[in-house]
Amino acid sequence: MATGYVSMSVKLGLKSTGRAGICFKPVTTSRFDSAEAELKDLLELSGRETKSDLTNRTDSYGYRWILLTDEDFEDLVATMHLVSQTLHEHGFGEQLLAGLFQFRDRDGRQLFWIYNYKRGSFYPFIPTSGKQRDSASELRLRAVMEKEMPVEPEMDRWFPLWDIPLNRV
Repeated sequence: MATGYVSMSVKLGLKSTGRAGICFKPVTTSRFDSAEAELKDLLELSGRETKSDLTNRTDSYGYRWILLTDEDFEDLVATMHLVSQTLHEHGFGEQLLAGLFQFRDRDGRQLFWIYNYKRGSFYPFIPTSGKQRDSASELRLRAVMEKEMPVEPEMDRWFPLWDIPLNRV
């Protein structure tokens, strides 16, 4: 994502909002509680170092979100990697659902690049009103970015994430 950000800025006019999030399914085990405690400590340390704001939320489906705010895009990427790596190291990589980065386009529209951990690829998501999406613009984003980063080739795997809690940070 970090290398693709330059192309997103230059070729597409996308600007990071300074917000990102990672979503995972918690497990009710003492081992997972231990991993979460370690993750919390690491994030507090990282947040002090990078001056990132961190918030935890649980959504209506029971998924846990770690929401990040930082004007430095590379700090967002590094912190997202820290979260996913820590969960993987503790054997909970399968619990990761998605990582996402929020952007605004030249017209000020909100859009996301979502990373699907199960597929190891990104895809664009542009929500519009009424739980609709701008598929034509998503296809244009894919056409430009698929040479820059791993973009999911199967559009039926471009799952929408509605009610993303980033806007409530």
